[in-house]
Amino acid sequence: MLKNYLKIALKVLLRRKFFTFISLFGISVTLVVLMVASAMLDHILAPQAPEVRGDRTLGIYQIALRSENRGYSGGAGYGLLHRIVSKLPAEVPAVEKVSIFSTPTTANSYVDGRIIRSYLKNTDGEFWQILGFEFLEGGPFTPDDDKNARFVAVINETTRERFFGGGSAVGKTIEIDEQRFRVVGVVPDVPILRIVSFADVWVPNSTFKSQSYRTDIQGRFMAAILARDRADFPAIKAEVESRFRDAELYLPPQSGWKTLRGGADTLFEAVSRLTFGDMEESLAGRLLVTLIVLAVLFMILPTVNLVNINLSRILDRASEIGVRKAFGASSRTLVGQFVVENLILTLVGGAIGFVLAAAVLSALNASGIIPYANFQLNARVFLYGLALALFFGLFSGVYPAWKMSRLHPVQALRGRSV
Repeated sequence: MLKNYLKIALKVLLRRKFFTFISLFGISVTLVVLMVASAMLDHILAPQAPEVRGDRTLGIYQIALRSENRGYSGGAGYGLLHRIVSKLPAEVPAVEKVSIFSTPTTANSYVDGRIIRSYLKNTDGEFWQILGFEFLEGGPFTPDDDKNARFVAVINETTRERFFGGGSAVGKTIEIDEQRFRVVGVVPDVPILRIVSFADVWVPNSTFKSQSYRTDIQGRFMAAILARDRADFPAIKAEVESRFRDAELYLPPQSGWKTLRGGADTLFEAVSRLTFGDMEESLAGRLLVTLIVLAVLFMILPTVNLVNINLSRILDRASEIGVRKAFGASSRTLVGQFVVENLILTLVGGAIGFVLAAAVLSALNASGIIPYANFQLNARVFLYGLALALFFGLFSGVYPAWKMSRLHPVQALRGRSV
């Protein structure tokens, strides 16, 4: 029976080519937008190299400070984070490692009359133990390098090309932001949207020009907390939150700040805090619901149009429906046939949308608009697209099919739909 449904569906789709084209266009364009958005979110949030341990890593990405007459929301200073998290591995068995690192800043270099602008990130040695970088040359700098303020650096592949023409870089020096560093390792480019790991050049925290960063409360630092197991997340979050609430233990009295808020979050939870401006708690559930609602709203218009097109298509087949009902075809059989036809249509549209989405993402990667972007339609994104196509097929096909299956045989044979 299914084989017959497929044959009929193909003949029906070829019969009214204009309707078929409009349907495929609406489906494919909608799926392109949704799959490109899904691929970008997957690129930002899903565990992937070098953030290969993202499934058991929490981060402190921002903080909120309050006093009687002022407030602050943003990045934390190194001094504050060091006081809060540096002893976590020794005091909380669930914590394996902790790293404190800066957000990237733009730094200039001058080579052979050229200005080279690079993104510079300061990190500690534990940073390389939490993240899973692949080294094309050499290796990372160590906690001892950071402790002793050694001027060493890890650079990415593009920086090697800019400074050394693609030749070997380990052991050579680069000058960046008026400081000279010896290159100890080279890693592949990291996309700019990977906020934890991205940079062009990574150097030890201790090589800051001024050591005042060691006592800063506000700043541009973040922390990564590697759990021994994802099941330990609740305990780690509770411990970090309790430390934030005990502000008097971590804020110097002379700072003037009275309350400190923040927490250890997954990246998605951190995005929810930023989206809703709530530093008291993460609102990941609300953000997820919001994204789903936005996706559904975006899909409503093309779905309604597809329902109308399907109704018009089926109205043209009233006589066929009447004949089939006169020969004993049940409403269930007719509904099944129409739904299969619509699923085939949406799956074809989904396939076209998948190819177009791949082309759009490839163009984005090649454009350089997003540095080092590597958007891909991986298995997760493919499943998202397949689920969306099936949603289109079922939602837009069931009602028209049910409506026409309820026709009285005599009315249908006369070519009437009511």
